[in-house]
Amino acid sequence: MPGKQLLAAGDLPDLMDVRGQAVARRALEVAAAGGHNLLMVGPPGAGKSMLAARLPSILPPLTPRELLDVSMIQSIAGELAGGALSDRRPFRAPHHSASMAALIGGGLKVRPGEASLAHNGVLFLDELPEFQPSVLDSLRQPLESGETVIARANARVSYPSRFQLIAAMNPCKCGMAGTPGHTCKRGAACSTDYQARISGPFLDRIDIRIDVPAVSASDMIVAGAAPEPSVTVASRVAAARERQRHRYEAAGHPDILTNAAASSALIERMVEPDRESQSLLLQAAERFNLSARAYHRVLKVARTLADLAGSEKVARPHIAEALSYRLNFGSA
Repeated sequence: MPGKQLLAAGDLPDLMDVRGQAVARRALEVAAAGGHNLLMVGPPGAGKSMLAARLPSILPPLTPRELLDVSMIQSIAGELAGGALSDRRPFRAPHHSASMAALIGGGLKVRPGEASLAHNGVLFLDELPEFQPSVLDSLRQPLESGETVIARANARVSYPSRFQLIAAMNPCKCGMAGTPGHTCKRGAACSTDYQARISGPFLDRIDIRIDVPAVSASDMIVAGAAPEPSVTVASRVAAARERQRHRYEAAGHPDILTNAAASSALIERMVEPDRESQSLLLQAAERFNLSARAYHRVLKVARTLADLAGSEKVARPHIAEALSYRLNFGSA
């Protein structure tokens, strides 16, 4: 089943609607600031989809070059209705029954799929383990390289696919594992089997993983001041992205606009952890068996955290917070 462009300019849900979930709101801001992939795990009704739908409201508008790329892909796919253009970033949300061709592209005319239609925007995968494992793994190439290559007997087509992956899932098949007062009939096997549908290599490409617990009615009643609106968060995100743009431009990489898009070698140069940070990274690497990819993604998130704080130096607190996001949901 094909996805759809959910959000139009002037019709963006606001983060002010989200009560509680301070950790999730923080993670969403970090993901927006650095272009990082994010996975939210929590029971039904916790607000995962609500949070994801509000990500576009804190992302900066498309640059003229990005708008041109997005418009060309939409034109090829036949989705540029009436020639209308918008500087809002694409937000694509395919159903979990989507086929591999629908997600990465294909068909007789080799049209772009959801991954390419989300270029320079967001690809939201709700109920992540419900997607076919082979379909999810087909996203590994575009997640790594930023392009989708479709090979056919008579054609080889490449479409740009540099999207930000936002995913959401229940902790187990019944959806209530870990919820206070609930006992799953299948025990730990329910959660283990459900999460095992997501391959390790796919999960390794997700920078931030957080638990999104259920919010009770009492939490809503005793909530304090009104949450920050999207416009306030968006200003911090824009400032952090501007710092990244200037940094990579000064380093001779004007095409790199976010920390998530930096290469492994480049992010090492941009971070250069001090002795305390190196010690913390070494402890985490040994204890949790961090892969090389996981190590560099921790550095990217830490660099974003420092940018949000307005700090040129990546310090131990930034590394620690980045590791806390990385080590959620199973192994690193």
